[in-house]
Amino acid sequence: MERSRLPVPANQGFANLPAALGAATVPASSAAVLRSTYMLLSMTLLFSAAVATASTVWRLPAPGLIITLVGFYGLLFGIHKMRDSLWSLPMVFALTGFMGYTLGPVLSRYAAVPGGSETIAMALGLTGVTFIAMSAYAIQTRRDFSFLGGFLLAGMVIAMLAGLAAMFFNIPALSLAVSAAVALLSAGLILFETSNIVNGGETSPVMATVSLFVSIFNLFTSLLSLLGMGSSED
Repeated sequence: MERSRLPVPANQGFANLPAALGAATVPASSAAVLRSTYMLLSMTLLFSAAVATASTVWRLPAPGLIITLVGFYGLLFGIHKMRDSLWSLPMVFALTGFMGYTLGPVLSRYAAVPGGSETIAMALGLTGVTFIAMSAYAIQTRRDFSFLGGFLLAGMVIAMLAGLAAMFFNIPALSLAVSAAVALLSAGLILFETSNIVNGGETSPVMATVSLFVSIFNLFTSLLSLLGMGSSED
């Protein structure tokens, strides 16, 4: 299973990304949702990065697989239940902060090995480029990628099960394949969710933010695992 988890930090200009990608060509209602989503996404990424940094500096213990799964899916369920409530915003920050907290031990482990910092920086760069490329394509073309939804969901379920098998049976080759599959599926989910917003299928900035955050999160951690495995073999 993916054990590397790192939120991608955002800068102050991130909320203006829709305009830079050509969101002016998108209908006004969809453009408003897109702007609100990117603004909230920027804040959650910064918050998650801050929590991850604190977790690393204070050397907080890893929460373990069970707590991680219960915490993630429990908070995700709460956000879905409260999506139309003001409590949805604190729940979103609780989820992204929790995901950041789980990264401290992982970051420490990568930073402790030769070339670890370069691996993290490269994974961040590739994640950023991929996110911008997928978002720009969805916004500029305004194509409807809703047909990908079932395939991407099924792919993620299979990848999660394969990841559990790779972890429990200690199969490095399977872990590598799962990381590659999750990276591709995450890029597809960014394309899917952005297209969904642009075409009016998603009208909740809260739900759109959660979907994009998790996709970026999984994309980065998968790339980090792939690059980390490659470095360890050198």
